Amino acid sequence: MISALNQLVDLVEEHLTEELDVGTFAKASGTTEYHLRRMFSSLAGMPLSEYVRRRRMTVAAADVVRGEDDLLSIAVRHGYGSTEAFGRAFRAVHGAGPGDVRRDGGPLRTQPRVRFRLTVEGSVPMDTRIVERPAFRLVGHAARVPLVHRGVNPHIQRLVAALPPREHARLKALADTSPAGLLQVSADVDPDAAEGSPLTYLHGVAVALATPVPGDLHAIDVGAGMWAVFRTAGPFPRALQDAWAATATAWFPSNPWRLRAGPSIVAFLERADDLSTATCELWLPIEPA
Repeated sequence: MISALNQLVDLVEEHLTEELDVGTFAKASGTTEYHLRRMFSSLAGMPLSEYVRRRRMTVAAADVVRGEDDLLSIAVRHGYGSTEAFGRAFRAVHGAGPGDVRRDGGPLRTQPRVRFRLTVEGSVPMDTRIVERPAFRLVGHAARVPLVHRGVNPHIQRLVAALPPREHARLKALADTSPAGLLQVSADVDPDAAEGSPLTYLHGVAVALATPVPGDLHAIDVGAGMWAVFRTAGPFPRALQDAWAATATAWFPSNPWRLRAGPSIVAFLERADDLSTATCELWLPIEPA
């Protein structure tokens, strides 16, 4: 995976002004576009699409400052159909428009080429098990919320806080399959997993496909497949978010599995009354690499 990511970075440089066919590259590298994008985002700290945009604008800035071509020619050369679209992308990266930068020589924010390297880590074992599950259904209360990588997600917090205690009890009584207990489910996550990108959050439980679902609850059908289950314990949500990051930096590079499309699920095994600490299981859908 480290080699594939570095080859992807080289491909970006070779086709910086063109649309990048990540799907074809992923297939030739023996992986999937979904897994490649998720690993890039987790390890680089930014989505692949954002990295491409920053690199394009880094190179374009040199053309702007040199002043040898008009702005429309530079925009077209770097894959934009108008000076307006180019200007928006340029300003988003550099904090100033191309005209201002041409006049003043800056400000400029350079995005260096990313390079992935394998370091010797992993002195602390990850508590993991591999589970094969038949198809099942996730049912509960759902909403579209923005993705938050660090700290408490206030949108999720408000959704859960608005549910009365009797509703939690009703959901628990409905659960009849694994993962057990009340679940936090993230579905429809963009492969780039960009901060603030929308996802479907569901607070609910897992049930068998044959279980009747009350009409006032949302449902997400989950296909049969393999799951990697990571056990975490400590301050919530920091310990859980650290474990999520460690799956990309340590577990997936060390194991013959890759992410497949599907929801990620957090099952609570134990928790403090104020949810300041918790013991959880993080369920991630996987397939052989």
